[in-house]
Amino acid sequence: MRSRYTAFTQGHETYLLATWHASSRPGSLKLDEAPAPKWVGLQVLRVEQQDGTHALVEFVARYKVNGRAFRLHEISRFVLESGKWFYLDGETV
Repeated sequence: MRSRYTAFTQGHETYLLATWHASSRPGSLKLDEAPAPKWVGLQVLRVEQQDGTHALVEFVARYKVNGRAFRLHEISRFVLESGKWFYLDGETV
């Protein structure tokens, strides 16, 4: 989760797509669209291992756009395949 947040803050679309599960991966993320958010913080609220290959991560990511503050509160689902965790999807809270 932290590595994906860092990738968002630095605009590393290739990494984000590579860590997104193929069953739900979009074609692109359009991270270069204006106005670009300025990411200012990540708080992981909960990590829940559901079984050997599935986990949930609840987080709040804070960002600003044109000086206005926003927060993204999401419960993300991850799956473990071939020793690597992949983001499946998330539900905003």
